Amino acid sequence: MLQVPFIRENKAEVIERLSKRNIDAVKMIDAVIVLDEKRRSIQAQLDTVLAESNTISKQIGGLYKSGKVEEANVLKAKTGELKEKSKTLAETLTTVEGELKDLLYQIPNVPHDSVPVGNSEADNEELLRAGDVPKLHEGALPHWELAKKYDIIDFELGNKIAGAGFPVYKGKGARLQRALIAYFLDTNTAAGYTEYQLPHLVNEASGLGTGQLPDKEGQMYHVTEDNLYLIPTAEVPGTNIFRDVIVNESELPISITGYTPCFRREAGSYGAHVRGLNRLHQFDKVEIIRVEHPSKSYKALDGMVNHVKSILEALKLPYRILRLCSGDTSFTAALTYDFEIFSTAQDRWLEVSSVSNFETFQANRLKLRLKNNDGKKELAHTLNGSALALPRILAGILENYQKEDGIHIPEVLQPYTGFAKID
Repeated sequence: MLQVPFIRENKAEVIERLSKRNIDAVKMIDAVIVLDEKRRSIQAQLDTVLAESNTISKQIGGLYKSGKVEEANVLKAKTGELKEKSKTLAETLTTVEGELKDLLYQIPNVPHDSVPVGNSEADNEELLRAGDVPKLHEGALPHWELAKKYDIIDFELGNKIAGAGFPVYKGKGARLQRALIAYFLDTNTAAGYTEYQLPHLVNEASGLGTGQLPDKEGQMYHVTEDNLYLIPTAEVPGTNIFRDVIVNESELPISITGYTPCFRREAGSYGAHVRGLNRLHQFDKVEIIRVEHPSKSYKALDGMVNHVKSILEALKLPYRILRLCSGDTSFTAALTYDFEIFSTAQDRWLEVSSVSNFETFQANRLKLRLKNNDGKKELAHTLNGSALALPRILAGILENYQKEDGIHIPEVLQPYTGFAKID
């Protein structure tokens, strides 16, 4: 969430930058400032009362020692009144702080200056297009038909077991899925990311820390009895490793990677754009996460973008990079780059990765602080990206690598799959 001092000192700038998201934030920002002034006033009163109470308490001891019992009792009664007053002020302060936090949770991150103004994905800015789009043979099929033809993914069986959006991978399909996970993890660790195995459920504090709650509560599966949430991405447990942590500047950058299944309660829709692996309730993803010094986070973001590029180029999939417009940038991100691969069989682009810098937005929620070499403390910057999300990568491989004699496997994956073709 945004820092109150930043809002207070840069009110006009915050309102203007949030307007890029098509949000009229004037009332919210004014309310934050009013609540903060109220909070500070109550805190000052409470501090004064507590200081007076402490001073009188010290005087009481001296009066009793010198035999001035009557005067001591008068002051003792006064401390009782101050105690009640401090209790009332403390309760009021807690209420106001809660109202302020609840309001701050509703305000999205301010977009980076480079974010183009726009309302939807149609306004995203294409920065790069690379790779050769293959010419497929006559009768080429979309991946959901290929999955049935070669018996590698069973969508109907998944529907029987759990419902739509929960596919069952079989035989070479399962091995290809496992190969992609291993290849992505190996590539990430070779680039300096430390591998973690992370929980697949998180508590409410973790969801709040990374911004999934309360913004995306309806999209998360909730285990109500235990108040736990199935993770929508490894970003949530991975970033929460650093909740309530102070990191030293000498420890930076912190780079981690992890594979997890991901669970999302997406609103149902119909058509080819959501068929097969295009949109799922459960899917696999390998994530990269970084904690960075604020002065170095955008250089780190560029490095993450180049890393994802290198994976797609090794897989020899045609791809493009988009800078998301203000209307398509997530609630928590300051700047996001999306990667999409081209599916020749579907004749459309499929999103396979988002790489984002959240600046201090998550760190403020997480209380993730950085202790600089000079001893001063400030909030760190957090970043994350998909490297990569598997469903549409798998779909792209099946569709773009299909030939009349079967589906050929990208060379870099063959040491992991143990086979060169699905036929």
